[in-house]
Amino acid sequence: MAREIELSALDLRYESFRLKQAALEERLLGSIAQRGIEEPLEGVELKAASVLLNGFKRYRCARKLCLPTVPYACLGQDEATGILSLLRTSNNRALSILEQAAFIDELKNARQMSVAEIAVELSRSKAWVTVRLGLLAEMSAEVRRRLFAGAFPVYSYMYTLRPFMRLKGVSAREVEEFVAALSDKGLSVREVEQLAQGFFRGPESFRQEIRKGNLALPLERIRQAAQSPDGCSEFERVLLKDLELTQKYMQRVMGKSQDQRLSSRAFHAQCHLLSGGILSRARAFFHTLRQLHDRCGQA
Repeated sequence: MAREIELSALDLRYESFRLKQAALEERLLGSIAQRGIEEPLEGVELKAASVLLNGFKRYRCARKLCLPTVPYACLGQDEATGILSLLRTSNNRALSILEQAAFIDELKNARQMSVAEIAVELSRSKAWVTVRLGLLAEMSAEVRRRLFAGAFPVYSYMYTLRPFMRLKGVSAREVEEFVAALSDKGLSVREVEQLAQGFFRGPESFRQEIRKGNLALPLERIRQAAQSPDGCSEFERVLLKDLELTQKYMQRVMGKSQDQRLSSRAFHAQCHLLSGGILSRARAFFHTLRQLHDRCGQA
């Protein structure tokens, strides 16, 4: 049963476990101003405090509107019980996977519950629990703080940065640098993705600009590259065409050079001169080609 509780009586120790979403909170503020708080806040009753677990956006809106009391429902008499109750109905309460991970990490490390015990209590598989624990294990404290504070888009972290960490060998320190540089910049998911490609796969000069927070230049370079369907400049396209022709004619020469129809004296004389000229440049050519290949492979 819900009851009215003084706003000042609520303990906010779990506020950092819930994601802040400024736009959603702004809309909620307007709704509460018109109709009041329609869904009770939820928490657990300890001897010394009422510990809030769910309803932090409503709490912050109530403070902004100077509401003295809010509706409140108790989920249990201890924190573990309350957290488990919250997680069992997490879909109804729209907990994100990161919020689920934060509470599961609390159950395992602070409440000393095993993965198997958590899985049984939540009627989930051990793999479901392990995946969520792994999310926080690979995340530095600073990245976690920025994500939960709403400074960096969670979608971009989950679907742009994590694949780089798993598949590209990107370190946690590099991810932290990137998240710190782009936090609170109001970038779109697409812009974050483009900058991530340049930061983790591009030249050091590109990374340095992002580290310094100078995002205008990298974004302009990306915009200019995007104007070309293939992302290349005219000079680059010409060289790519030359390389394509070189590969094509190398294959043709190798395929024809053993043909028995190559028998005339006139052919042998001219071929000897031409092939000699090519061979004289072979070492310099392959040295240059190898340097180009290595440089492009590191970009």
